Amino acid sequence: MPRSDDRFGSAAAALGLTLEIHRFPQGTRTAVDAARAVGCELGQIVKSLVFVADGEPFLALTSGSNRADPERLAATLGARDVRPASADEARAATGYAIGGTPPFGHPTPLRVLVDRDLLGHDVVWAAAGTSDSVFPIPPQDLVQAARGEPVDFRVR
Repeated sequence: MPRSDDRFGSAAAALGLTLEIHRFPQGTRTAVDAARAVGCELGQIVKSLVFVADGEPFLALTSGSNRADPERLAATLGARDVRPASADEARAATGYAIGGTPPFGHPTPLRVLVDRDLLGHDVVWAAAGTSDSVFPIPPQDLVQAARGEPVDFRVR
């Protein structure tokens, strides 16, 4: 079975993307770790958070400086209940482990909501399939590749 980052690279290529994947042996598992490793602002880090809305998984691409508000996510989705996915649910939904979940390239398409604050940057950095790999991408390209819907769902 191919490594997670190789699977992601193949998925990106299938979308017509040529990405520059950076590896950091010290890890990029958390947004703070990633920002430190990359040398960017915390808000430029894309957290690929898996949630479950009324039993259906979805992805909330959240700025590293924000927290996703489950109530606002529920209102956006018209769901009664939104909760963070367990590690097993996240892996089942995306094919990747928490801390390395990329924003696109999952085996089954997921609904993707994108934190509007990410659009305020020229470049953002997202996980590339492992906890030590990330890639830069203009936020508009991220929205297009992920087939995301920009919305405001951060905790106020």
